Amino acid sequence: QVQLVESGGGLVQVGGSLRLSCAASGRTFSNYVMGWFRQAPGKEREFVAAISKLGGSRYYADSVKGRFTISRDNAKNMVYLQMNSLKPEDTAVYYCAAYPSRGAEMVVTTRTRYDYWGQGTQVTVSS
Repeated sequence: QVQLVESGGGLVQVGGSLRLSCAASGRTFSNYVMGWFRQAPGKEREFVAAISKLGGSRYYADSVKGRFTISRDNAKNMVYLQMNSLKPEDTAVYYCAAYPSRGAEMVVTTRTRYDYWGQGTQVTVSS
């Protein structure tokens, strides 16, 4: 079991930046693949970014590639999402998620693979 708590959301203007943080507690953090998802009003929850257990591999949705960066600090049980050049379409509730990874298993970006979720943090980009 792992508990996830997001922070860092807020209101930002177009072109601005925000850094989301996710604090994890519970089982060994470095055993988990970590991901960020988001859900806008009336839309499905969608994948944003994921990072492998030791941080060596990172994956991004095409819509955020080049603007967002996912990172993790296993010593602090933290995962981050640095969001730059924000657009109105980035407005959503952002969720931190995790699943336990076995050995050299490939990182999965499908929402249903993730077992643990935070409560979400609102990001609003105003034009």
